[in-house]
Amino acid sequence: MEKSKKMIGAGIALAAIAAAATYFLAGKRGKENREKIAAWTLKVKGEVLTKMKEMKEVNKEAYYALVDDVSERYGRVGKVSAEEMKILTKDLKNAWAHISKEIKA
Repeated sequence: MEKSKKMIGAGIALAAIAAAATYFLAGKRGKENREKIAAWTLKVKGEVLTKMKEMKEVNKEAYYALVDDVSERYGRVGKVSAEEMKILTKDLKNAWAHISKEIKA
């Protein structure tokens, strides 16, 4: 029973990661996103995806906390303007709607 719960949890986490990656690069705005993406945005998004793999449970609150944590660290580096980071953080958080739909499907 415990093993099946872990497998289901892992499956849900993988679905969330795949949904996030798809949204960022292949969704309705995927082409537009790819054209606008600078190297640092890919690093931020990649780190969010990587850390999502490590999460035991993927839910809105945990995802938002992860996005805030990663954004804060990249914002401190200083190579990114506060306005750019604010926009990226908002985009990442808005992606939750798409991710949650994929998890439920």
